[in-house]
Amino acid sequence: MLATLAKRTLLVLVGPAIFLFVASAPTFCGGKRGFRGWYWRRVSRACSWLLWFLDVTVEISDAAREALRTDENSIIAVNHRSHLDGFSMLHVIPDEKWVTFGAKKELCEAALLKRGFEGAGLLKIDRQKGRDALSSLTEAIKEMPKRRSPILFVEGTRAAKPGLAPFKAGAVLIAQETGRAIRPFVISHSDRLLPRGKVFPFKGTIHIDVLDQMLFGAEENTDAAVARLRGAMAAAYDAQTGEVTELP
Repeated sequence: MLATLAKRTLLVLVGPAIFLFVASAPTFCGGKRGFRGWYWRRVSRACSWLLWFLDVTVEISDAAREALRTDENSIIAVNHRSHLDGFSMLHVIPDEKWVTFGAKKELCEAALLKRGFEGAGLLKIDRQKGRDALSSLTEAIKEMPKRRSPILFVEGTRAAKPGLAPFKAGAVLIAQETGRAIRPFVISHSDRLLPRGKVFPFKGTIHIDVLDQMLFGAEENTDAAVARLRGAMAAAYDAQTGEVTELP
């Protein structure tokens, strides 16, 4: 108990400095060659520190880590349980694998974050523009090096009920258009550690399953492809949690 209190006190003291660095570095250095690879490695370290301060550990297999080291030409599709999810993913993704996030337009255009997010290469998602937003996102991903993968939350928002929520079709549509595979990430137990409305998480372990790449041809029915992706991710999620995801 004393160790946890000491860590959280230290987080309150040093956390603002870490956040300031992460938020401001792209503003001053975002145009330099090689910046984004360097920057996301620093963000990954910051996420690891944060989880240590919070007494949260992340469980992932050695085989999954190794698969990510050589992963190319993929879109990372992940379920969303709590605000710990992004930190947990960046904590376990190895340096050899480059990533970026898709973030809603409102967040990307926030006054204090806009220049930093642009420098970091975040993908802006305008949910109000539907197909136009999907088209611009697809074009941005086509221009990415194969080594870099966008991370997309396929449920669109945090799930509020047991099991996986219905999936949005965006990740599958982009995969079909770009020819990239989808690399599913399945996060379990993060919502138990940080339920909605709670500020500090409970001490505990988050589990991440990294599934094999899945290919979705341009000729495959999109609804069927989304169902196939959700079925694979639900099987892994339900096996970890004991919950039951309702499937069509």
